[in-house]
Amino acid sequence: MTAPEPAARRPAAPVRVAREGLTLAWRSILKIRHSPDQLLDLSLMPITFVVLFTFLFGNAVSGDWHAYLQFVLPGVAVQALVFASMNTAIGFNSDLRSGVFDRLRSLPISRAAPLIGRVLGDVVRNVVSLAMVFAVGAVLGFRAHAGLLAILAACGLILAFSLSMCWMAALAGLLARSPESMGGFVFITVVPLTFGSNVFVPTEKLPGWLQAWVKINPVSRLSEAARALMTRMPVGGSVRDSLLWTAAILAVFAPLAIMVYRRKA
Repeated sequence: MTAPEPAARRPAAPVRVAREGLTLAWRSILKIRHSPDQLLDLSLMPITFVVLFTFLFGNAVSGDWHAYLQFVLPGVAVQALVFASMNTAIGFNSDLRSGVFDRLRSLPISRAAPLIGRVLGDVVRNVVSLAMVFAVGAVLGFRAHAGLLAILAACGLILAFSLSMCWMAALAGLLARSPESMGGFVFITVVPLTFGSNVFVPTEKLPGWLQAWVKINPVSRLSEAARALMTRMPVGGSVRDSLLWTAAILAVFAPLAIMVYRRKA
């Protein structure tokens, strides 16, 4: 009779993996209490983005920064969370090299749980950044004209996309040789996605050669969807496209990140 497979090598049940991942996500969130300086990054970056881009581009694009705020704020919320998601890459790389994952691996938990917990913890941090964007926007005069459900749907779309970007960042952090090398990843990935989009300028006002990229850019589609939901504009296919992009990024990068993590940890 074949001997039973050791418990440590049996595939963990999905419910158990989810429970352990949520436990480690809570552990990741509690670290903020011991390192309150992390709140500076979560709050200062959204405040800087909203104030800087509203007053920097407002008069040039719309002639009135207040009117421009109604256009740009949903897009800035998307941009802020895409940038915030890149912190996952730096955090993963630091934990991998400091031995944190080695200590967690000694516990009787699923090998994927630390990875899932870290990503979910970073998504919760992104909720704080998203709230800060809209809080500062409200102080400056932004008003969402849609109902509560539409506003929650827009925020849900943005957070879902940030979750997919966290998995992309997790893979980059696991593959990078050092936290310092993350600067190149952010530049070649995040900058074209956010600045090569319609976050700041309507697509029709951009040069023709740039419009081709902007129209298929996932950040553009997400910005259009959030903007339409919050201001009662026609949604069109932007919500569908945002969901498809989110699902596609998750389907590609989450399994790859888990596979690389299992090999390295």
